Amino acid sequence: MQLVPRWALLSSGCAPVLLVGGWTIAALLEGPAYDPVAQTISVLAAYGSAGFWVMTGAFLALGVCHLLTAWGLRAAALAGRVALGGGGVSAFVVVLLPAPSSGGSLRHGSVAAVGFALLAVWPLLAADRGGAAPWGLRPVPSIVATASMCVGAAWFVIEMHLHGAAGVAERLVTSIQSLWPFVVVASCLRHSDHHRPSH
Repeated sequence: MQLVPRWALLSSGCAPVLLVGGWTIAALLEGPAYDPVAQTISVLAAYGSAGFWVMTGAFLALGVCHLLTAWGLRAAALAGRVALGGGGVSAFVVVLLPAPSSGGSLRHGSVAAVGFALLAVWPLLAADRGGAAPWGLRPVPSIVATASMCVGAAWFVIEMHLHGAAGVAERLVTSIQSLWPFVVVASCLRHSDHHRPSH
């Protein structure tokens, strides 16, 4: 029996490509005024920015990808699927509450923090404690993934307060968060193929 549908490989694989592609194109449109080392991705999606529509579209597409992957990832525990889907919904809300062109926004920051948290804990919540689980749903890789995302998020918060390399920290943690669903789906498909009975 297939643990996940093959189309989940597409939905999960598109997530990191769309996110990284979105912030890359939006930064190019913004030009030298934008500093990707120090400035966050949200700056690219702020009203009035040159890359507003590109980054907004990337966030929307990312949300759709996470929702589809959560729906198709039947091998994962329900709590993990809900958290992943919640991360997708958070991407939609971030679009509805964009960051201002200058200064901070408590509403935007709060929604982004919830999204970060949901996408950080979903690997742990999705883990299968059984011995025959696909690699991506085993406890140790799940714990490592969640810990990596939490460390990355902590680094991002520190850099925000230091006015340092917040852009680099945010890109690192969001890259891991957008890539991990693909890793899990791929491991589930590989597990299914490996355990398929031969005729």
